[in-house]
Amino acid sequence: MSEKNESAKVKVTGLTKKYGDNLVLKGIDLSVKNNEVVVVIGPSGSGKSTFLRTLNKLEEPSSGSIIIDDVDIAKKDTDINTVRENIGMVFQHFNLFNNLTVGENIMLAPVQLKKETPEDAAEHAKKLLSMVGLAEKFDAKVQSLSGGQQQRVAIARALAMKPDVMLFDEPTSALDPEMVGDVLAVMKDLAKQGMTMIVVTHEMGFAKEVADRVVFVDDGRILEQGTPEDVFNHPQNARLQDFLNKILNV
Repeated sequence: MSEKNESAKVKVTGLTKKYGDNLVLKGIDLSVKNNEVVVVIGPSGSGKSTFLRTLNKLEEPSSGSIIIDDVDIAKKDTDINTVRENIGMVFQHFNLFNNLTVGENIMLAPVQLKKETPEDAAEHAKKLLSMVGLAEKFDAKVQSLSGGQQQRVAIARALAMKPDVMLFDEPTSALDPEMVGDVLAVMKDLAKQGMTMIVVTHEMGFAKEVADRVVFVDDGRILEQGTPEDVFNHPQNARLQDFLNKILNV
């Protein structure tokens, strides 16, 4: 894995999120270094996905700061569209445009937002499709692809904006089991290339193999974090121990 740059790419301080009277995030503090892969684990309903969605303001933070590349995106006057150009996000569901070809899906944002020429965007899209193992699918219809292929196209689409940070929100949870491996392989390659990544996942094998740091979230709080070795083999928090016993059947 590439050597980590020690500077913080993402710094979250005192992050809270309320829905009415329901406090979902209860003061999250987390720094992510440049080129670091951080995997967030925890039970369903613990706030993991809400946390990830606040990092590009798909969810509006209630309080706290989210500093990405020295810009506090939690501030009301931040131009979030400019910030989002540097933050790629891949969701559980692929959100591709069925009326466009695979290549057109990938080219859309670079042409519209970054004003790339269609020729340059197409060339880049073809390189990205080759990287995710779908070089022959540039002109294919989205509906002709399997779920795993669509998710790899979604990753290529996010990479087309040349982001500094990639966010993954349970990217394999909607896939049939035999399709999961291909998507995880693409993510592993990204990690090896030094992409800064924050990944919410239930794939513990991926967390053990790829994460520089594993963060355990429960009830809207970070209860423990550390290397995969520390978190999986020497958990300190009783709630984390219980979670791992259930999910790993040990």
